[in-house]
Amino acid sequence: MKLKKLITALLAPMLVVPMMLSPITAHGAGVTINLNEADSVQESSELDTLLEVLDYLEAYNIEGADREMFLENAIRGMVYTLDDPYSDYYSAEELEEFEGSLNQEYVGIGVTLRFTNDQLVVTQPLPGSPALAAGIQQGDIISKVDGVKVTGMEDIYRIQGIEGTNVVLEVLRGSKPMTFTVPRGHFTVPAVTGKYFPDSKVGYISLSSFTEQSDKQFAAELGMLRKAGMESLVLDLRDNTGGYVNAAINIAKNFIENGTVMYTSGQSGKLEPINIVDGESLDIPVVILTNEMTASASEILTGALQDNNIATVVGTATYGKARIQNLFPLSNGSSLKLTVQKYLTPSRKDFNHVGLTPDFEVKNNAVAQLVLALRLAGMQSLELKGSSSSLAVNGVPVNGYIDTVQSGDKLYVPSRVLNALVDGEVAWSSSLQKVTITTKTGETAGFTVSSHAAKVINNETYVEIRQFQNKFPGLKWSYQQGTITLSYK
Repeated sequence: MKLKKLITALLAPMLVVPMMLSPITAHGAGVTINLNEADSVQESSELDTLLEVLDYLEAYNIEGADREMFLENAIRGMVYTLDDPYSDYYSAEELEEFEGSLNQEYVGIGVTLRFTNDQLVVTQPLPGSPALAAGIQQGDIISKVDGVKVTGMEDIYRIQGIEGTNVVLEVLRGSKPMTFTVPRGHFTVPAVTGKYFPDSKVGYISLSSFTEQSDKQFAAELGMLRKAGMESLVLDLRDNTGGYVNAAINIAKNFIENGTVMYTSGQSGKLEPINIVDGESLDIPVVILTNEMTASASEILTGALQDNNIATVVGTATYGKARIQNLFPLSNGSSLKLTVQKYLTPSRKDFNHVGLTPDFEVKNNAVAQLVLALRLAGMQSLELKGSSSSLAVNGVPVNGYIDTVQSGDKLYVPSRVLNALVDGEVAWSSSLQKVTITTKTGETAGFTVSSHAAKVINNETYVEIRQFQNKFPGLKWSYQQGTITLSYK
């Protein structure tokens, strides 16, 4: 993986594979394979040899042989020799788990966590989750798991477990210690989340995965935002690793009236366009947020809207997965997942292993990416209020956080956040150990590590807030109990 994501407890890290299937026919974008019409497998000398080996193993191996296990391992070996990271074999049990993950259905307690300042912090108890029902709140600091002190991010694995079992979490809420017994159970990660900023009439939709129902959920959320008076849209595809291709195409229909979504090609190498006819035109500015974990079906949607000049892309280059897989059901309930097509953007760009390039690159800070996206969408005035577990923009809660660092009487804030507020460009000189920020109006200010005006922590630069305000007096800020409020005029 190119980027270690904010970890959702009990959410297996994988690139979700775009596909659509039925028991008889497997469908991917631009390909239909009828399993009943496939050539039947003929017995061959190679197959006879395999069966001979199995017979000898069963008859003579001193420890006996598990025929089913050997056959399964033989299948896995065949898939492995393809040297394709996206092809796989799933047992019936693995298939059930995989299909659940496509729709973001998991077993666990249902929280997102991050480890910062030597603390395991709850950034969000998910809607409908056991954690939320038990009373876990955003900002809670988990100090012990089943009586054992938390020392690092690896402690999340002790929170995981089997459905129906409990985990005891000792947390700090402010300075108050609390204990919760949380059952592990089923929960679903929401695929679509919408926000509206009424002062600027900017809509925001976070699309975390392309599930079976995400296209309908997206259309419903988009409709509500339009009814509220939305005049521009920020579509957040960061950390969206993909899902069902058909869902991505259906979502694209909300933006493209008539046009090409992508090109696909299979074994023949012939490019086939996937077109939208009689879609809709949104006719408002659209900004897409991407990062290194924007992959697969997310890249289909991003490439389609970028190449059709419908959206401006902000963030970092995407993952670079331009391959499509199908599931092929087997007679014993297991399934083969095989790469059957590659796809290109409408401008015929093959970005596999490379990724899509954003129009505006903003590295290493999710808040700075969001601020620029909101500005491009027309938001003129911004107030940020954030802590190590939360973020609000103009009073509207959004996913994110602002890390601050206190050193004596000095308070340091990420330079990219401050730079985004003044709508400037930030540069770092490793030789001078200096952060330089230049605004579009030509104002330039430098902050050096030697003067204690800047710090470098975990490869991210921070600027002391008072010294920044001296150079940019339009900055207004306050800090209370770990929460900082920032605005700039």
